[in-house]
Amino acid sequence: MKLFSNDLGIDLGTATTQIYVDGKGIVLREPSVIAMDKNTGAVLQVGSAARNMLGRTPGNVVALRPLRDGVISDHEMTVKMLRQFFRTVSGVSIFNPKPRVVISVPSAVTEVEERTIINAAMDAGARRVYLIEEPLAAALGAGLDLNGPSGHMVIDVGCGTTDIAVLSMNGVALSSSVKVAGAAFDEAIGLYIRRKCGIIVGQQTAEDIKMQIGGLYPRPTEATMTVRGRDARAGTPREAEIHASELLEPLTRATRPILDRILSILEETGPELAGDIAENGITLTGGGSQIWGMDYLIAERTGIPCALADSPESCVAYGCGKSLAWMNHMTEGPINIARKRLMRS
Repeated sequence: MKLFSNDLGIDLGTATTQIYVDGKGIVLREPSVIAMDKNTGAVLQVGSAARNMLGRTPGNVVALRPLRDGVISDHEMTVKMLRQFFRTVSGVSIFNPKPRVVISVPSAVTEVEERTIINAAMDAGARRVYLIEEPLAAALGAGLDLNGPSGHMVIDVGCGTTDIAVLSMNGVALSSSVKVAGAAFDEAIGLYIRRKCGIIVGQQTAEDIKMQIGGLYPRPTEATMTVRGRDARAGTPREAEIHASELLEPLTRATRPILDRILSILEETGPELAGDIAENGITLTGGGSQIWGMDYLIAERTGIPCALADSPESCVAYGCGKSLAWMNHMTEGPINIARKRLMRS
């Protein structure tokens, strides 16, 4: 049976979808974007090619992100995108049946959102669907030892959501999710540049600025970048020079909800687990965690060492891949995270 296994671990992210194939590793890493013809309904592009169309399409073509804040906002488009990704990583034949999949979901997901994700994956061609909480998958992908009773804290900063969890004995002891992450940083940068320079920049430009000179902690040396966009008043193309130090204040302000939630989770954590976290430190995962200085800022505010995991943007996907070994012992369908959270409180 294992000979023809094509089980998949899927990190279905707001910005990026990654697919782990059992026995092969991560074989697909594409932006969660789809472009289609509005007149015919035909899918034109998915992934990187579709992302390049964002903000550049003619009237009959729409390019969009079908996920928002870590959950599905457009069911039909998500199904079409996933179907294309499934075809890319594993064609369906008599020797290559429909895949069983493990999909990561945010800690704050509702039962309705869980069901929506399962239905989308089934409609796209999955044979069986299992769910795993993103912080647990991230911890597995980061290589943390969760078998024992020792506590670990993982903070997974994605594009739409930041998941914070205390983990122990292969389970989630305490978790929370806040809808502030990489996209909020992009928005803060775009708003600042418009207010200071009178220039309107697109989402992709704001993300490029964040990656090149954005930061939450002072850099050893100043960095600058030339920004190009549209003049807010005249409507003509314009450019300006932005310094990294200018972005510190708007970006740290955008990060406050994340820091507040981290401190809140630490306050709710039992003394034994809190002592373990102080000893083991905090692990940062997710693409949004790679913004300069996030680990320094969290360590400064909490007084606990904080380290960025290796390949942080892929930890959840690797964790979904590792969980494939447990698939025969996992419960199919909704895992009722919302209900479990109420029972813990």
